[in-house]
Amino acid sequence: MRQPLIIDRSQDQHFMREALALAAEGAALGEVPVGAVLVQDGQIVGRGFNCPISTHDPSAHAEMVAIRAAALAVDNYRLPGSTLYVTLEPCSMCAGLIVHARVQRVVYGATEPKAGVAISRGQFFSQEFLNHRVLIEGGVLAEECGAALSAFFKARREQR
Repeated sequence: MRQPLIIDRSQDQHFMREALALAAEGAALGEVPVGAVLVQDGQIVGRGFNCPISTHDPSAHAEMVAIRAAALAVDNYRLPGSTLYVTLEPCSMCAGLIVHARVQRVVYGATEPKAGVAISRGQFFSQEFLNHRVLIEGGVLAEECGAALSAFFKARREQR
């Protein structure tokens, strides 16, 4: 039986920096720089960065990639007691997966005013109809996460 989640906020920045490093890997490949790590029992069990362009897969968001990798690593499609660290507020597609995978906590960096569903475009995770509750915390290393995205899109505009 898994122990209850103990939130150690001192680890949040450490794991968010891991997600930022993955975002940089994606950016180097021409992908929008979003990175994610899934942590269970204090260990990273899944890593991912956005790769829908290179994989020709519209579902290949950083959260999706990290959750898929974690599920394979722990040999279970449910990830109870886990925390997902992601550099950008999740979209509706990723939010649905987070609930279905039973991720216990999501920590994100920058808000996503156009498509984020934790707080920006609604509060998906607090909907009554959901059969699983997810703890949400935003703003961890928000400036760094936002700066990575801004720099990427600025460089893209300059190339045009």
